[in-house]
Amino acid sequence: MSATRARVIPLLIITCLALIGACSGTASSTSTSTQQVSSSAGPASAGSEVAPTANAGSAESTSADPAQAAAILDLVEQEMQTGHLRSVLVRVTKDGQEIVTAARGESMTGVPATTDMHFRNGAVSISFVATLLLQLVDSGTVSLDDKVSEYLPDVPHADEVTLGQLAQMTSGIPDYVPQPQFMTELVSDPFAAWTPEQLLAEIADLPLHYPPGTNWNYSHSNYLILGLVLEKVTGKPVDELMTEKVLGPLGLDNTVNNATAAIPEPALHSFSSERRELFGVPADQPFYEESTFWNPSWTITRGAVQTTNIYDMAASMAAIGEGTLLSPASHAAQVSTGLRGFGTAQEGCSCFPQQEGYAYGIGVVTTGNWLLQNPLFSGEAGASAYLASQKIAIGVAVTYQPEAFDAQGNYVNQADILFRKIGALVAPDDAPPVKK
Repeated sequence: MSATRARVIPLLIITCLALIGACSGTASSTSTSTQQVSSSAGPASAGSEVAPTANAGSAESTSADPAQAAAILDLVEQEMQTGHLRSVLVRVTKDGQEIVTAARGESMTGVPATTDMHFRNGAVSISFVATLLLQLVDSGTVSLDDKVSEYLPDVPHADEVTLGQLAQMTSGIPDYVPQPQFMTELVSDPFAAWTPEQLLAEIADLPLHYPPGTNWNYSHSNYLILGLVLEKVTGKPVDELMTEKVLGPLGLDNTVNNATAAIPEPALHSFSSERRELFGVPADQPFYEESTFWNPSWTITRGAVQTTNIYDMAASMAAIGEGTLLSPASHAAQVSTGLRGFGTAQEGCSCFPQQEGYAYGIGVVTTGNWLLQNPLFSGEAGASAYLASQKIAIGVAVTYQPEAFDAQGNYVNQADILFRKIGALVAPDDAPPVKK
């Protein structure tokens, strides 16, 4: 899976990788012109919610930079057309001051998207799980050099892999997501609930892709196992740890674990053509189904399957980037670019070299000087990004029109593409990398 260009996404698989390239469309989008812009300078804390007011589309005078806000909204409108987007939620802040918070398009037919709507944050929660792990390192409870077998001896390859290798995605443990049997079951019943034990059973008999620590590949299995380690070590469920140790202290009050597929109201609705091939729908026939409540229990460890809103989406990576919950050493390790230049392509593995455009820290992607998570699944995409040197935070969430999907039901992460364009606008001298 390339980290240097935007690419189509296999059926229903989350891509937590940074998609570096730009993508353009030619067909005209049918997105509505429904618009909403925040009338406030933003919430007092990361988790405080501000009810925005309807607006004709221009930036409000309360923006810290009205001209820049207007330029961002122009980018959003352009991307809705070229990327065939049904809705866009966006928030940009600099040094805690709001540049813009806005919603465009529709959630459902006749229902405007609004900035108070909730959606799934996907891979953003990986950064929180990594923070919980590093807090245990800071307290001396665990070490990144500990073998998994010290805590979970029955996990596949537990005596070969360390906690640090899980956290950096260098364990070599296969990803359960692309396994044929799992994919068949997932697309056949996207409403099914999965347990960590069921997911790990998908890879129980598979060999490591490579000796631990010698290569890199994205694997959902890594953070699934780390969540189980957290539960074993602390004796608490991950969602309780998350609230107590991460979300609460950071004021991310709108980010919550969901034990079911429910999304708090108001919910941003998503739609998808990902199952076109499953039903054998010809490419010349319409196929577009609601995917809002497809069960995300397969995406990460239990207790970290979260929903959020655009305020928390922007604040999440900013909080990780400031490192307030970790020691200086652990924070430096989390956002390290030390893996750049490490890794190589390998047959039968999604392995690839880490580079400036995409390199993994500990539960965080670095792209240029930006920190990032960019989830994509079930007809929804997002980006949570932060440039620490200028204290710029960007949050984006998008849903798609039918034209965004190709004949196989694949689509690209337009939230990632939009983030990179916004990043180049607000930080032209330190823009996130984009393939030329």
